[in-house]
Amino acid sequence: MKAAIITIGDEILLGQITDTNSRFIARELAALGVETVEMFTVADEQAAIVRALDTAFLRADLLFITGGLGPTKDDLTKKTLAEYFHTPLVFNPQVYAWLEEMLLPRRGEVNAYNKSQAVLPQDCTVLRNRKGTASGMWFEKDGRIAVSLPGVPFEMEHLMTEEVLPLLRKKCAEKLLAYRLLHVFNIPEAELAMRLQAFEAQLPAGVGLAYLPSVDEVKLRVTAKGSALPLLDGQTEKLKICLHGLHFTEGETSGLVERLAAVFTQKKLTLASAESCTGGNIAHWITALPGASNYYLGGVVSYANQVKSGVLGVSTDDLKTHGAVSEPVAKQMAAGARRVTGADWAVSTTGIAGPGGGTPEKPVGTVWIGLAGPHGVEARKFLFSSTRERNIGKASAQALEWVLSAVLKTK
Repeated sequence: MKAAIITIGDEILLGQITDTNSRFIARELAALGVETVEMFTVADEQAAIVRALDTAFLRADLLFITGGLGPTKDDLTKKTLAEYFHTPLVFNPQVYAWLEEMLLPRRGEVNAYNKSQAVLPQDCTVLRNRKGTASGMWFEKDGRIAVSLPGVPFEMEHLMTEEVLPLLRKKCAEKLLAYRLLHVFNIPEAELAMRLQAFEAQLPAGVGLAYLPSVDEVKLRVTAKGSALPLLDGQTEKLKICLHGLHFTEGETSGLVERLAAVFTQKKLTLASAESCTGGNIAHWITALPGASNYYLGGVVSYANQVKSGVLGVSTDDLKTHGAVSEPVAKQMAAGARRVTGADWAVSTTGIAGPGGGTPEKPVGTVWIGLAGPHGVEARKFLFSSTRERNIGKASAQALEWVLSAVLKTK
């Protein structure tokens, strides 16, 4: 299947907010083997929306529209879609009951603007929004599908995950690709691609390999379609052999943090962190996953030297002699976090994220990572990139990968 995404909103065209919805939708569709062929951003104008719909349907049989579903007069998506698909707007009692269930306990009433959210196109499948008042809408006509979702990211993501994707799998199963997903850690995409050249060259017709890089991993998606479907598992096993010696996991939710959580929970171990250059990013990654309290005790964002020494017990002499970005400081930060929290393991980061602050001896991207565990304290030096965001992500990923690897090797 081929998809297109239309984002509606003057605020996006004016640069007041960033469109993250298109990225999320495209990523979720890619995981199903659906190719996104076009993306549009248009104003809250009926003519502009209709032009985008006509253009998108020339290349795509699956269309996603986000935004313009609010209760105010400038939100035109609902009215435009009703006219486009030749269906009247009608009051939906079921949707109004959902609005009452959501709003009455909090506000004591459903006002006129909220009530208007229960007026929807008659010939559409209504997708219940449990995070807000704007329902999603699923239209089907002449073998094509259009899905309208709220523009608020957390509402859109909820509807996409809980309503749209299950319905898409059910209605379009025969058009979707089958795939297997591997997560490979601690290797650049280009280096991984070089390693897999021979594997890609031998792939039979109907089987493909896609690289999906992020700051903490490279996802490898092996896809198969049609007569090649029986070959999918065999080719995936061949790929695993090619990855021998690398740290990788398999499955939809087998990412680095998920794997770390599973191992620490299974072994009944605890973890703490001390962060300087990553600024709390490690703690954020860990606690973004439900169940983190089962193993993660906490962390210290020791950005300033006085916090490194005053809270974590880092030697002020070492800070003066070696600098904050050094092996002894990384070791003492990890040991201090372990001591302060009582955790079984602790990891630390101290480095120069950039864009400024680098020197010839310690250029931007220099990071020391410390690891303290039952058998002592170690530190390793890394040189990442000249980009601040990438350095923070790479340092966080490398720190967690080292923790996981060390725990797996410890009996």
